[in-house]
Amino acid sequence: MDLNSLTISQLRAQLAAGETTSVELTRAFLERVKATDGKINAFITVCEQEALTAADEADQRIAAGNAAPLTGIPLAVKDIFNTREVRTTCASKILDNYVSPYDATAVARLREQGAVIIGKLNMDEFAMGSSNENSAAGSVKNPWDLSRVPGGSSGGSAASVAAGQVLATLGTDTGGSIRQPASHCGVVGLKPTYGRVSRYGVVAYASSLDQVGPLARNVEDCATLLGAVAGYDPADSTSVDVPVPDYLATLKEGVKGKKIGLPQEYFIDGLDADVQAAVEAAIETYKQLGAEIVEVNLPHTDYAVACYYLIATAEASSNLARYDGVRYGVRVDNGEGLIGMYQRTRAAGFGDEVKRRIMLGTYALSSGYYDAYYLKAQKVRTLIRQDFLAAFEQVDFMLTPVAPTPAFRIGEKVNDPLQMYLSDIFTIPVNLAGTCALSLPCGVSSEGLPIGLQLLGKAFAEAEILQAAWAFENATDFGGKLAPL
Repeated sequence: MDLNSLTISQLRAQLAAGETTSVELTRAFLERVKATDGKINAFITVCEQEALTAADEADQRIAAGNAAPLTGIPLAVKDIFNTREVRTTCASKILDNYVSPYDATAVARLREQGAVIIGKLNMDEFAMGSSNENSAAGSVKNPWDLSRVPGGSSGGSAASVAAGQVLATLGTDTGGSIRQPASHCGVVGLKPTYGRVSRYGVVAYASSLDQVGPLARNVEDCATLLGAVAGYDPADSTSVDVPVPDYLATLKEGVKGKKIGLPQEYFIDGLDADVQAAVEAAIETYKQLGAEIVEVNLPHTDYAVACYYLIATAEASSNLARYDGVRYGVRVDNGEGLIGMYQRTRAAGFGDEVKRRIMLGTYALSSGYYDAYYLKAQKVRTLIRQDFLAAFEQVDFMLTPVAPTPAFRIGEKVNDPLQMYLSDIFTIPVNLAGTCALSLPCGVSSEGLPIGLQLLGKAFAEAEILQAAWAFENATDFGGKLAPL
């Protein structure tokens, strides 16, 4: 039996029955990484010895009858999560030698359950990108077509799951960085409500937008991982103290009688024909499942991309000021004094896209421009959030495409930042509104590339969109497939 093709729930049952061990599972997934990562470049760091030690401890825990849902399950995390005694690079030269002394809260919660973390995954540098081409560790390749991008910034996370290197991963989503790569790689990816999952120990990009979430091959595994990491954390000032429901308990309740909104602003003329056909077919599936389709409007959608790239870059400019070669990370010092050391360290340590966003953000925050740009963007953000609140008074959740096109070719948009930024046109508004959203496979393009469907939920309504996703997944045959590497 190919262990890499099974789900978390299937392997959990095998572990409980003694049909396999965590050490055996971990070795199988490590071998899969060795066999495939030369093709897709999903991992920055593989923690083989640490993983085998954790797997042995998990087997002892299972034998003692103390297993949790993720005990003994091989996972990996995006290289933006601090992990104790393992490098955390954010795919940047400036953090190439940084080893964290502690675990991010989300990682600590995985370890508390006995999950086995086999490594750290590639990403766009400091999570800034839509294609995973902005990485000091090199581009990640889409396992469905090695000439294509996997999406970004959590491209390594999505590609690794699609390639069967791990069962599930944690990523981060600032403007679509979980959902867009999930769509391009044919996996399930969930961006929870802002404040649902602790960001403590996650390297900051844009603090009012960043959120931690799971990627997995099916909806049930995604729900399992979310349940493990969600919940209040006093170490994170943005964490919200609301109860975490049992996502698995309500997963199969279906969508009969639910009202699904279709935002007219998301169904645009420039939408790829294959994407449009797949989403329209998904709408028909939901009708057959008993849902009611309702047209809604999000009138300020056109301003979302501009609003996002002012707020996100401004916050990035502030957050990345801490990388100066003094406290941690790489230092480039030619004896030219403090300012010279700052300049050389940051020039050598940051990549082009990170520098571009720092400069944009610094300009937006500068004297004389703050009111015209950053303050105005915050006002527009409020209007976008109000659009969502008004729409959710009419419907239970909304349905949209994830991206305007399937995965594009590596290098296709790298010299056109504006076109690259527009790749996130359907995902960015959710981050600005602070609500939750999920991407799941809904079709295949004429070139054999996965296409994703986006479900948008109310604040803290992760259980409801997981139910809707599970209903669709079980009514179709698009989900749960491994890329043919």
